[in-house]
Amino acid sequence: MAHLYTAHANVSGGREGHGRTDDGRLDVKLARPGAMGGENVGTNPEQLFAVGYGACFEGALATVARRRKVKLGQTSVISMVSLHSVEDGSFRIEAALDIEVPDVDDDNLVIDLVREADMVCPYSNALRGNVDVAISANGLWVKGPREFGERSA
Repeated sequence: MAHLYTAHANVSGGREGHGRTDDGRLDVKLARPGAMGGENVGTNPEQLFAVGYGACFEGALATVARRRKVKLGQTSVISMVSLHSVEDGSFRIEAALDIEVPDVDDDNLVIDLVREADMVCPYSNALRGNVDVAISANGLWVKGPREFGERSA
């Protein structure tokens, strides 16, 4: 396995603290969301995770398409990360991705590309077996809980 990159960040104060990357490009005030009793005055870890996962997955999709010589056109990913409390006092996250590939007319091809991207994406690989993930593409169910309706190709 070839090492490609390591990100470095310093976080202090937890959910009501501050996070900054070593290069200063990301510098955020962290705050609890209003739904958890916070004042919505900063970014929370779930938002950061959702942005990271969405960006990484879209990059994996572009890689898979390029390898298969498919022109995707403009794509977008709506990513959602939910935090849940568990009866034993621990916490779990769930994730959902809604991928839009409007310039590819073949629904089966889009679903195949998204499934392959799910196997390539490092976030998906880290989550597999640990976090429930639902994925849809162009409104069609791809995997996980059918959070995006019952349509399928």
